[in-house]
Amino acid sequence: MKTTLIRHAHLVATFDDRRREIRDGAILVRGHLIEQVGATSELPSGADETIDARDHVIIPGLINCHHHLYQTLTRAVPGAQDGTLFQWLVTLYPIWANLTAQAIYISALTGLSELLLSGCTTVADHLYIYPNGARIDDEIRAAQEIGVRFHPTRGSMSLGESQGGLPPDRVTENEEAILRDTRRAIEAYHDPAPYSMCRVGVAPCSPFSVTTDLMRQSAELARAYGVRCHTHLAETADEDQFCLEKFGRRPLEYAEDVGWVGDDVWYAHGVWFDPAEIGRIGRSGSGIAHCPTSNMRLGSGVAPLLNWLSHGVKVGLGVDGSASNDSGHLLAETRQAMLLQRVTHGPAALTARQALELGTRGGAAVLGRTDIGALAPGMAADLAMFDLNQLAYAGAWHDPLAALVFCAPQTASLVMVNGRLVVREQHLTTIELGPVIEQHNRIARAMVDGPR
Repeated sequence: MKTTLIRHAHLVATFDDRRREIRDGAILVRGHLIEQVGATSELPSGADETIDARDHVIIPGLINCHHHLYQTLTRAVPGAQDGTLFQWLVTLYPIWANLTAQAIYISALTGLSELLLSGCTTVADHLYIYPNGARIDDEIRAAQEIGVRFHPTRGSMSLGESQGGLPPDRVTENEEAILRDTRRAIEAYHDPAPYSMCRVGVAPCSPFSVTTDLMRQSAELARAYGVRCHTHLAETADEDQFCLEKFGRRPLEYAEDVGWVGDDVWYAHGVWFDPAEIGRIGRSGSGIAHCPTSNMRLGSGVAPLLNWLSHGVKVGLGVDGSASNDSGHLLAETRQAMLLQRVTHGPAALTARQALELGTRGGAAVLGRTDIGALAPGMAADLAMFDLNQLAYAGAWHDPLAALVFCAPQTASLVMVNGRLVVREQHLTTIELGPVIEQHNRIARAMVDGPR
């Protein structure tokens, strides 16, 4: 089994149970696992491949808990730049109706490339729209080719405008077909084993785009297969109002009524949970994907992150869709999480290390994983390495780990996923990016300019 030795790192930030930060650090990888972590002088001096990490900081691979990869095709679309969530969705639904299987595949390659180059090694994606023969298989194929650890969730929309929902009827699906295809995806791709590279989840989109019956049946299906449940919840004040008018309950009360609470559930956003609800979430074991940039971009509000953490809620980070963030840089999202809490709670509200912990150990907990999120023997060999000899870090060597968050987000110089080097010298090793970008832009132009 191949061994890889990364040595002489300026700093190895392990985020292990002791939160060790090792100067002149080294990591020995055997196959897909971390075998040793420590000072360079304490580890073997050779391996099948030896990598000099001098002047670099190494962290666990970052974990993205919420994304919509297909939305890379509709970044900065005119008419959707300045609206609230509901206004933004109404503008984009007709464009997304032009998605195809190839569009899903190419947009996934694009979004996953961006994430990997930011130091992200595990991605949870929420694909909830399936027009023109598109399938979840299309993005899973992209993830397999590029080499990322993937948590695809089979999303759905069934509550169209004619039934009082937000999306146009033509982008919704029949509920029986949704459940049938969800079963198929789980049976075809879900791998529950330790160090799995693909775990499928069940993810009806939101209270305003699926029926109560589908919410209940989706939770039952997920639990029958032992997979995780994911949905948007409490993202905006509009959603609060919708749930009160349609169900007579706030979003969390509604979720509790339909079985969407527990340690196998995680929500995206949670901006509008009140203190009593946060306490219930913490006690239930449910998790939240915090998406600060998207919440800021759409004016959705500032999520009560500190309150979540004080109540023991599992919290990870999500870049959210690349049409409500317009970026997929998870280190940038870590920075936003830190800065946004300081706006409302003061400059000591969240430290750089706490923000990085959300992006590593926190994300692992949200996704129900104990094999990623830290650099320690027996963990999956997922890591990211950043070169301190970059302009953005000049003058920041006093605390190089904090520099990753405080300074302008940079591209990782090396990224390893499951023991495989997928980024070297700031370039992907698994795909040629130029043709992907060219094809992606061609599809994006056709979608936006095509029939509505």
